[in-house]
Amino acid sequence: MSNKIEDLLNAAKINEFVHKKQLEEEKKSCIVWILAIIGAVAAVAAISYAVYKYFIPDYLEDFEDDFDEDYDDDFFDDEETEE
Repeated sequence: MSNKIEDLLNAAKINEFVHKKQLEEEKKSCIVWILAIIGAVAAVAAISYAVYKYFIPDYLEDFEDDFDEDYDDDFFDDEETEE
């Protein structure tokens, strides 16, 4: 009779252990899903930013060189004519 009680206690302990393992795996699975969703959103954002930068031209590059040369010449010409 004592063997049966010990077997039942051992079975209960094993069942508890297995149940705890299942709960831990479910928690890990939830965390993995959350991280996967965050990663997917970040990847979509990075791809959309790269496409945006590729298709939208930078208009400031057209004007950088022109303004410096034009204004410098005008100011120096005015000073020379006054003298």
